[in-house]
Amino acid sequence: MAASPQQQGQGGPGVGGGGGWTPEQFWSLLDKADRRFARVRDLPPLGRQEPDAFAKAFRAYTQLWRMQQEHRHRLLDAGLRRWQVGEIAARIAHLYYAQYQRTADTALLSEAFVFYHAVLDRAYFQDADHHLSPAKHLRFLARFLLVALLLARRSHTVPRLASDIRTLLDDSKKSFQDAEYKEWKHVVQEIARFLRADSPFMNMRPLRYSYAFDPPPDTLRTVPPTVKKRGLVLSDTILCSYYPNEVKFTDLSIDVFRMVQCLEWEPCGSFALNNGYSSHDESGQNQPNLLKDLRDAALPPNPLKTILYRPSVTHFLTVLATKCEELPSNGIMLIYLSATGEIGTSGFCPDTGEKVLSNFNKFDISSTSHASSKENKEPCLWLGCRETEGSNCIYPGDLIPFTRRPLFLVIDSSTSYAFKSIHGTERGETAAMLLSPSSRSSTVGFSGDSTRHSGSQFTMFLTAPLQAFCLLIGNNRTDIDRDAYNKAEELLLLSLNEWATTLVSSSSLHPVWVEVLGDPLLRRLLLRFIFCRATHSLFKPTNHKEEFLPTCMPPLPESVDAESMLSQSCVMRVASYFGAVSQFSFAEVTTWPDVDPEETVVTSSSGSANKGVPETARDSDISNSSSSF
Repeated sequence: MAASPQQQGQGGPGVGGGGGWTPEQFWSLLDKADRRFARVRDLPPLGRQEPDAFAKAFRAYTQLWRMQQEHRHRLLDAGLRRWQVGEIAARIAHLYYAQYQRTADTALLSEAFVFYHAVLDRAYFQDADHHLSPAKHLRFLARFLLVALLLARRSHTVPRLASDIRTLLDDSKKSFQDAEYKEWKHVVQEIARFLRADSPFMNMRPLRYSYAFDPPPDTLRTVPPTVKKRGLVLSDTILCSYYPNEVKFTDLSIDVFRMVQCLEWEPCGSFALNNGYSSHDESGQNQPNLLKDLRDAALPPNPLKTILYRPSVTHFLTVLATKCEELPSNGIMLIYLSATGEIGTSGFCPDTGEKVLSNFNKFDISSTSHASSKENKEPCLWLGCRETEGSNCIYPGDLIPFTRRPLFLVIDSSTSYAFKSIHGTERGETAAMLLSPSSRSSTVGFSGDSTRHSGSQFTMFLTAPLQAFCLLIGNNRTDIDRDAYNKAEELLLLSLNEWATTLVSSSSLHPVWVEVLGDPLLRRLLLRFIFCRATHSLFKPTNHKEEFLPTCMPPLPESVDAESMLSQSCVMRVASYFGAVSQFSFAEVTTWPDVDPEETVVTSSSGSANKGVPETARDSDISNSSSSF
């Protein structure tokens, strides 16, 4: 990792207070830093090796930052403006965020937040109207908003930034060309849709793996020593998504946004029971240090993540090949694909224009052979417009050459069933696959078109299972009591632990699932998948309807099937707590497990519960930061 401005050495031109310092050195270094920043900005976001450009850029901005701190008055007399100081801080924040994208280290993300917040809080850009274009100011606010969303700073910072973007755009309308104004207006609309989907209900607990809510890795039940295990760990992920009109902000769809957090460790002290939506004072006075206890040294590293939005298939395969080549010998790679299936498949209806064209072609003699070939075409995922089919659709066979390395596939699409064909045709390693239903249940909380409004139902079960369950049964999110919700989370965790215990003790568990259970992040996805499958199998509107049931390959033991007594008891436990037993079809012999939700505290397996949870760092906890402004 490149050294940060706080970690760089004290040397360099203009850093000390020597008598040889001149303002010209500052301006010269500023030009050099700008050039180095441009090189970093143009770097491809791939590769495990640290580019030298990052270290050089950080070094230059370290010197700039210290110079403006030590010689602020002389620089102001020499022509330095506050907006230029703000621009330096914003670029340091951008460097931190770029490093986070390459390393997945959330400490870097928090450092970016500190610098972004200082620029906003100290109003560095307030009097820069004719020096700083509105478009540049909007880009700064949009980048800060993305960082704040990823850090769950939703109680104050996110609403403030969203409001500032909307106000700035309205005030600067006359300075934009019509096309540019429409683009930013679309961004404002995207933000509004994104925040509606990413509501307080979706953030009642961290999506990241948190010691305050999830069992520490050293307490997880493991397979017996007699079972052969290679000890694979999740080290790389590719997250790819595209739906027409899906909820997104910039190139981050709501589903990928949730998966990004689900595949990370929550830094210690950064989330508590009263999370980012609390109404506590955020003035920053006498608040804990935002960077205090940012990262526990005992936490495993986050897997590297590459986010692709609407890529061409050639670009996707290039990225996949590169990451497979660099995958560590003990690594496993997760590939998440969320996209619409081909026209006319179950669960998705073609647009009106496509319906008309299809009906017209039925009567076109010249198009008979073409229609026949379309009907026999192999199912695929669409990552772009349908006019350029060859470069925008991914077939299951495209992934087979990469099964020479351990893969964990999560396919969320109406044609996910087609990827079953990969099983048995691997080129060396058995691929673990979680496949979504081909149709989405039409309930109060979800509809067949829910991906465009609140995100995918299947992905929500994998990242926020209790919220997905509540939406499935039509529970009004505004009526959920916080304490009751926490008890429901404990019941769900108890159920997931029971499934895990059954899996690790099973003699018929496939070796690939043995490896998955050894990685805490993948283990959590698998257990939530079992909960999702059992819930949909027992839910009356989707009961015994294959198109509404998720599947996995290789198959899991029968002891955790949806119809097993264990699965029925686990679903009944959660459904009973919400008074929704009548919405499910349980076997008559299914009984309520002997668990009192009022007294259930999952401490034996999780190592921690709601007691002793560290207080969260608030949005404006930067007054005592290691970064001095």
